[in-house]
Amino acid sequence: MQTLEDFLCRIDDRVTAFMRRWGYTAVRISFAIIFVWFGILKPFGLSAAEPLVLTTVSWLPFLKPDQWLTLIGWWEVAIGIAFLLKWTTRMAITLLFLQMAGTFMPLFLLADVTFQQGEYLMPTMEGQYIIKNLMIIAGAMVIGGRIHSLSRAY
Repeated sequence: MQTLEDFLCRIDDRVTAFMRRWGYTAVRISFAIIFVWFGILKPFGLSAAEPLVLTTVSWLPFLKPDQWLTLIGWWEVAIGIAFLLKWTTRMAITLLFLQMAGTFMPLFLLADVTFQQGEYLMPTMEGQYIIKNLMIIAGAMVIGGRIHSLSRAY
């Protein structure tokens, strides 16, 4: 007779096999959706992050803040599209890491906007929006760590 432990182990094996099979693809597709969706809003002036981005890039040379916003938006769209295709995933990760460097700038340049009353343990909604990007970085590292082994299989 099958024990409850055996039954639960079989369920666990099936769930983890499903995750192993589909997790990599799910992360790539979710990155594609997030980057294309959030990115495409910026060039059209529809992004909720627009004021934060404009304030952050206001000191950058070469372009006006609204031009930087447009460039960043299309950059994010490029990241998303690159995540859709397996052969451009390395490029997506490279673009993502470059973009993330800029994404964290408000934490240092605009602490009054990203932290409540300047308390670094109490992020504002904007600060939380930025800090959650640590998870995006971690996900990109997981994808990047599997690229080589996956490319041999294709």
